[in-house]
Amino acid sequence: MKIGLSVYGTTYAMGIHPKSSRLRITASQLLEQAVEYGLQGIELPVSLLEGEDVDALAQAARERDFYIVVASGGYNPKTLAAACETAARLGAPIVRTVVGGAGFGGDRRNFAGSWQPFLHEALTGLKEAVQAAEACGVTLAVENHQDLASEELLWLCEEIGSPHFGITLDTGNPLATAEEPVAFARTIGGHLKHVHLKDYWIYLSEEGYRLVRCPLGQGSVDFAALFEVFEAVCPNVNMSLELGALEARHTRVLCDDYWPEYPARSASQLASVIRFVQAQAKPPGDWRTPYEKGDTEANIMAYEQRQLFASVAYMHNLMRSQSESKARMLL
Repeated sequence: MKIGLSVYGTTYAMGIHPKSSRLRITASQLLEQAVEYGLQGIELPVSLLEGEDVDALAQAARERDFYIVVASGGYNPKTLAAACETAARLGAPIVRTVVGGAGFGGDRRNFAGSWQPFLHEALTGLKEAVQAAEACGVTLAVENHQDLASEELLWLCEEIGSPHFGITLDTGNPLATAEEPVAFARTIGGHLKHVHLKDYWIYLSEEGYRLVRCPLGQGSVDFAALFEVFEAVCPNVNMSLELGALEARHTRVLCDDYWPEYPARSASQLASVIRFVQAQAKPPGDWRTPYEKGDTEANIMAYEQRQLFASVAYMHNLMRSQSESKARMLL
């Protein structure tokens, strides 16, 4: 398993956020940052390759034994086919995409009565896109982007039925579809292709709970348990550090209109996730990020960087601990 760097957790510092005044980071600069942090790969959107010497970037990644993941979006087969061609040129084995539709926090209320037709439309586009992925020798991996539940991801994998299609697991996002992260990983594990490493603080609300970004290892996600799952089902999976968004995600599981477009869940399933949320919830307090408080750009960037550095340190320590544990087992 290798851990790399994504642009999405530090959007102000990397000039990705529309309100950031910084120049947008280049693909080559992203790779050099990953080297500086002692990481082993990068995940970047296609747009970051504008003006870039793609062949030189691919060569630089090969020389360092780095992985590259190409981040695309949607289910338009032409867009995804172009991303697959770019990935093949880069030597990137994975193209990550998102289906979308739902609002953040797993909010499907804007799709009342139309979620199933939307899913079938996405399936049609993804089926065609996978043909392009197969032709390019890459794999298309759909993320649980606070939109698709585990049941729906499994359905897509079964309907498409290709080794060139699977799932990008965002470790924090299962909470937005009212699922516990480790159980979610076990459920979709046979189709795992790529991982986003994300953690969340949980704050209870009258309507459910808010998910607030935090450094990896300081929130509700049990990464040691997740790594055991990854080791069992996909031991060579690549993982990208991707801290949460600057806006909290409100998951309104206690509202009646949250549920109509969701797969049927048993009482025990819901009780399990509610117990988890309550056990992990932080004391009541100000959950807002500096961005939500209207803080200065400099302070927002400093906030992003502190969380990134803490996350990198945590992951290095966890990987070291995992390696030492394996070594002891072999003695």
